[in-house]
Amino acid sequence: MGESKTELLMGTLDLLILKTLDSLGSMHGYGVARRIEQVSGDLLELNHGTVYPALLRLEQKGWISSRWGTSENNRRARFYSLTAVGRRALAREAKDWRRMAAFIGRVLEGTEGA
Repeated sequence: MGESKTELLMGTLDLLILKTLDSLGSMHGYGVARRIEQVSGDLLELNHGTVYPALLRLEQKGWISSRWGTSENNRRARFYSLTAVGRRALAREAKDWRRMAAFIGRVLEGTEGA
């Protein structure tokens, strides 16, 4: 990959957020973003304008819930958690993503008809 940070495909950020909350439990938005960056080996750079609309969208779908709390640096923050509906959505979305990744891999290898 080039020098620039990778752009996320639409829907991929949602999947990454769901998986992060599934793995680590309740987190505030900044923590979710930093964790995704950390796991990516800093390949991805997420900002507020990317993460918070995704969190709102996921909450509106009922896939995550939120509550106000205090962050580790004693600031008021909104903490997000995966819901039961979100767990089911994560399983579906992960399956769909794996299927699409396999297809893209076949295309790149020139074996899409195999």
